[in-house]
Amino acid sequence: MVVFAAATGLRPGEWIALEERDLDREARVVYVRRAFAHGRLKRPNTRRSVRAVPLQAIALEALERLPARADTRLLFPAPRGGYLDLHNFRRRVWKPAQRAAAIEPIRRPYDLRHTFATFALRAGISTFDLSRFMGASLAMIDRHYGHLARDGREHAAALLDSLAAADTATAGWTFGGRRS
Repeated sequence: MVVFAAATGLRPGEWIALEERDLDREARVVYVRRAFAHGRLKRPNTRRSVRAVPLQAIALEALERLPARADTRLLFPAPRGGYLDLHNFRRRVWKPAQRAAAIEPIRRPYDLRHTFATFALRAGISTFDLSRFMGASLAMIDRHYGHLARDGREHAAALLDSLAAADTATAGWTFGGRRS
C-alpha cells in the first residue's frame, strides 16, 4: 500500500477508496473516481480530480503482492474489511513503523504524494502532466515543486533544436506555410 501510494501520488482518501474495477493493468493506468474521507465515500471536488494516473512497474508489483481478498472490492481494505480508517492506520501502523525504522521527523501518509511529485519531476515529467496526474492545478504544482523541474528554457531549447535538426534534414524551415 505504501509503495503504491508513493508510486502514484494519490491522496490517501483516493487510494483508500480504490477498487479493482479502477485498475487497467494492461494499459498500466489507475482511474481515480472517488475518495473516502470523514467516514464517507465522496466524488472528487473538481473535474481535475477525476483522472487517469499511469502505473509504473513498482506500483504494479506492489499490487501483485497484495493478498487476495474475496470479501471486498477494495484494493486496500481495513483488516476486518471495509474502508481503512486513516486515523487508526496512522496511529497503529504508520507511526510505529517509522519509529522502528528510526525515521525522523515522523512523516504523514500524505507526504507519499510529495515523494511521487519529486521523483516524477526528477524523471523529466512536465509540470503540466504532473498536475493532471495528481489532480492539482498547474499553479499549485509550480508553487510547490517548480524548483525541482528541469529548467524550462534550457529543456525547451534542446527539444526545439532536436526537432529543427530533424526537420532541416528532411524538409527545411517554412515560414507562413511557404518555403524560403
